[in-house]
Amino acid sequence: MVAPTAVPDWVLWQQRDFPNANLLLLGGEVPTLVDSGFVGDADKTAAWARRHAPGLSLVVNTHWHSDHVGGNATLQAHGVGVAASSDDAASVNRRDPGCCSAQRLDQPVPPYAVDHPLADGDVRRLGEADWEVIATPGHTPGHLSLWQPEERLLVTGDALSAYDVGWVDLALNGPEAAAIALASLERLADLGPRVLLTSHGPVPTDTGAALAAAHRRASRLVDDHAGAVWYGARRVFAFALMIRSGIPTDQVESYLLEREWLRDAATSLGLTPVALATELVDSMGASGATVVRDGRLCAAAPHDPVQSAALHQPWPSDW
Repeated sequence: MVAPTAVPDWVLWQQRDFPNANLLLLGGEVPTLVDSGFVGDADKTAAWARRHAPGLSLVVNTHWHSDHVGGNATLQAHGVGVAASSDDAASVNRRDPGCCSAQRLDQPVPPYAVDHPLADGDVRRLGEADWEVIATPGHTPGHLSLWQPEERLLVTGDALSAYDVGWVDLALNGPEAAAIALASLERLADLGPRVLLTSHGPVPTDTGAALAAAHRRASRLVDDHAGAVWYGARRVFAFALMIRSGIPTDQVESYLLEREWLRDAATSLGLTPVALATELVDSMGASGATVVRDGRLCAAAPHDPVQSAALHQPWPSDW
């Protein structure tokens, strides 16, 4: 939990391990949940939100990745509205095959709709205060953050955390995506936030140091195109291992070669897909990011188990 003195009593924040985003509930006049986690824990997320805010009326998505929108469908079934950036809203509501990057990343997302499109500069009553919508593209084109100026609270989504910055999909969104992410980060720093409410990891104890460290890491993504592509590939593959409780070692190569994100990354790096798959597995094993357990290649980072049945969701093209 965030230290009680750091945030008003109507802000409830709780850290969660991957594959979920952290829980952030803004209670009061307009009870609002920010992001809804991974589909595997959708029922738990909804129950937690209802327990702490029985009149929950809205979930705001910082962006559409599976660890942020997986509980939307469950919440909507209980009458909760969904708000997201206008770009994400248009794509989701049209049922674009590429929305949520779900099929591209092989990350399941249950069907949902966006009820409230949000644009940069919009001011919305969330919880007990007015929050400004800040467009922060980079990690995804439609990524947004939320700013509460009186309390100087900043909801960052995956723009940054206490230990990292969000990966950027250069192959999908173009080589300029890293520079766009850096510009978004600079815009957030210029706000002078007091507290960073992050989607992953703990709340930074030193906001200024966290912003400075994030700026250094984001600058490296701009300066090192190949490094940025590798960084994204490692993050996506680690997530795949987490949500599947690992992959049998004799199936890892075939799994990777079927992935669109890997083939695009290989093209960006001037490698064959086989060469990239091999180097990805070898380098992540050498660094300790993966381990072999009972014949399965598994992610080493802390993560919550996912029931395999939760992964059986239709792709957006079938919504």
